[in-house]
Amino acid sequence: MKFAVVSDIHGNLEAFQTTLDYLHQHHISKIICLGDLVGYGPNPNECVELAQKHCTVTVMGNHDHAVLGLTDIDYFNEYARAAVLWTRRSLHRYLKGYLENLPMTYEENDFLFVHSSPVDPSEWYYIFSEAEARQNFKAVPNRVIFIGHSHVPVVFSLEKGRLFEQHLRLDIENDRYIINVGSVGQPRDGDPRSSFTIVDDQSKTVEYVRLEYPVEKTHQKILDAGLPYFLARRILVGQ
Repeated sequence: MKFAVVSDIHGNLEAFQTTLDYLHQHHISKIICLGDLVGYGPNPNECVELAQKHCTVTVMGNHDHAVLGLTDIDYFNEYARAAVLWTRRSLHRYLKGYLENLPMTYEENDFLFVHSSPVDPSEWYYIFSEAEARQNFKAVPNRVIFIGHSHVPVVFSLEKGRLFEQHLRLDIENDRYIINVGSVGQPRDGDPRSSFTIVDDQSKTVEYVRLEYPVEKTHQKILDAGLPYFLARRILVGQ
């Protein structure tokens, strides 16, 4: 069975809809979302509604948490803080209720799905290095851990360390892995295309997918919403 793992939608309706269209065309109906449906982007309501309708499971992201007032935004940079405050004003009350009920983690078979880190998920730690990856491998028994949060697709292997096979087909039958699926709505690896993964549970493979979407439309909508120019510019360059 194939299923998709997506993350970090960030209110980017054009990117999310393009991703969902692709998955529908490829007959993939099971979608697990690793959170951050909102923040940064101009369409939080529409993105949360799409997640409600199409995502089999969605876990809590730090921007979802922050919009609910559950995370201190003092540590956010000025652009992220501005986006959180704008989203709090813009998000419908009933959709906030949906976000409030999102779990921090989700487990299925030997897979663990979490927005940031299995180590204290509500502390929103990042996994950037091999040393950080090893700490997280020790923290949980799950063989494959899917994460988002940094917006940068990367794979860590317990035996081989950091792998540079993202954007390719990865065999996960052996070894343990931490797989950052990247970001649908705001990639930061220098590639502005949406990033997500498709998992084949039978062949034990993970494939990265990158999709172009009408980024200029989202760019203009961010500006029209009065959100910071920096947020509009960064999606054009994937940084």
